Amino acid sequence: FPSPTILFIGIFAEDVKQWYQRRVREAVVSTQSTGGLDAKTMQFVDGGVQDQARRALENMGHILEAAGSSFDNVVKTTVLLKDIEDFAKVNEVYATFFSAPYPARAAYQCANLPKYGLVEIEAVAVVGEVENQ
Repeated sequence: FPSPTILFIGIFAEDVKQWYQRRVREAVVSTQSTGGLDAKTMQFVDGGVQDQARRALENMGHILEAAGSSFDNVVKTTVLLKDIEDFAKVNEVYATFFSAPYPARAAYQCANLPKYGLVEIEAVAVVGEVENQ
């Protein structure tokens, strides 16, 4: 197998750029966890967990697009929550980015997330056409 190619997109500050890398190998994209950070300020967006989830998914969308993929090609996501009680709130936002058939998903409560965020989301996606059967 060829070694993975690590690519970076330029919407985040240098000190946290490694958080938003994507790996492309054999037409598969694996995003690092994306949180609800504003790319210009590197601070969390104002509001609560839904606002951070929305921004996390917007950030993920930039990564997927730069890799030649999209939300339609995501096959697996992992949602990390500061409080698992927020799952339903995050799910409302999540449903606006993904459509049926939904990707496989795991969700976990974490003791703490980087920069004390409320939610992070990572994904595995394919590049190219996906046939839904």
